[in-house]
Amino acid sequence: MEGMTLLRCGAAPGAIAGLAGGLVFGAAMSSVGTLPSVASIVRSDSAAVGLTLHMLIAAVIGAGFGVLVARQQARVGESLFWGLLYGGFWWFLGAQTLRPVLAGEPVAWGLAQAQSLLPSLFGHLFYGAVTAVVFVVLRPDAAPPPRSRIGPVVRGLAAGTVSVALLYAVVGPMGGASPLTQLVPVALLGGACYPLLFTAQEGTGPALVRGTAYGFLWWVLAALTVPALFEGRRLGWSYQDAVSAAEQLPPYLLIGAGTALVFSWLDTLSRSIFVDDIRMFPRMASGGRGFRAACYGAAAGVVGGLVFTGVMISVDALPDVARLAGSTSPTTGLITHLLIAQLIGIMYAALFRGRSFDAVSGIGWGISYGFFWWVLGALTLLPLLTGRDPRWDAAAMAEAFPSLVGHLAYGAALGVVHYWLETRTNPWWAIRSQVEADRVAARREQALGSAPALWGFTTLVALIIPLLVR
Repeated sequence: MEGMTLLRCGAAPGAIAGLAGGLVFGAAMSSVGTLPSVASIVRSDSAAVGLTLHMLIAAVIGAGFGVLVARQQARVGESLFWGLLYGGFWWFLGAQTLRPVLAGEPVAWGLAQAQSLLPSLFGHLFYGAVTAVVFVVLRPDAAPPPRSRIGPVVRGLAAGTVSVALLYAVVGPMGGASPLTQLVPVALLGGACYPLLFTAQEGTGPALVRGTAYGFLWWVLAALTVPALFEGRRLGWSYQDAVSAAEQLPPYLLIGAGTALVFSWLDTLSRSIFVDDIRMFPRMASGGRGFRAACYGAAAGVVGGLVFTGVMISVDALPDVARLAGSTSPTTGLITHLLIAQLIGIMYAALFRGRSFDAVSGIGWGISYGFFWWVLGALTLLPLLTGRDPRWDAAAMAEAFPSLVGHLAYGAALGVVHYWLETRTNPWWAIRSQVEADRVAARREQALGSAPALWGFTTLVALIIPLLVR
């Protein structure tokens, strides 16, 4: 019986959704001229053979996606990131590994080979996104759309406007090929689309992570794809195109994160004003718990900062941090670094308190948070505070890659230590009251939502950064 349920609710709609994703991916492959490479699996160089084989593979992989996510929540926003992660996984397994092996070639695991396969990566991401959306539409248990989305769309427009305005105020007018003023239409459109995709109420921390990933999607769509389609040329998914558009990636990530944060706040404000049912509001923690959480965040931040320190010493980055205090001394840099690590840790505790139900989720949220701070801190605020321009171009991001590794390590240590400190006084499995029961249910719902996919997709985005090396 369970097998029949998986077939009816998973494999069958997944195969159809995979065909839909395969059509989009196939059109893109035709544009960039990579269909013959698929045909090489059967020792052919015909584009028609490549398209036929590609569609067969798309249906089979789509069926696998349906089986894997059949038990997940049937919402577009939740499934979207599972589809993106699934597409990225098949880029590693398929384009870089199985296709070369089946064609009698060495696996494409080198940096230069991965750079040449960037068009395939973006195609796999589109495949995963389309497959996930169509799969949700076809599922018999799909959640019905809300009756009205006018209010959320208005709040989304406001959130997009505020996010790009704040970034412009911090960074100031930017010269070059991609000034921030050109991102205003994208920020407005992205803000309007955000509530159409993501309808679930969530905390500020998860919204930050979701928004950062959402910003990456808009970078691929608005910076690499739509301009080429409008101009009637081949898709701009090549390595050269990605490097040229790399300077737009950090602002897209920050605008996406800002849009999600502001929308979350506006949504909470709207419910507090217009909703009278007290059952719709979360129970607030006491002030004592808030202070204790801040102490936990500070302690976890110090541990993460010490882990990060090893990376900073190896690349001699402490003098750069010391410039924030008007010095170049490594000792001053270390003290400043640990103070900043504490402050960011306290912010993590405020944003993600009660969001980690085990060590894995703690590491997942922490890594995602660390990646955000690499974009906001190392690439944007640190240069600005030391009298330089933001480090947003491909060469600067490549130079800052050791800092990315350090931020990810910092985030992982921060997340797992904060989880450990939380569980010492408030273990998630100890149901002491209805409040605790509600939290346990929320954490279990998190596992069935998109949180694990968000952690994996954020890691994938971080792994793409080295591919933008000039």
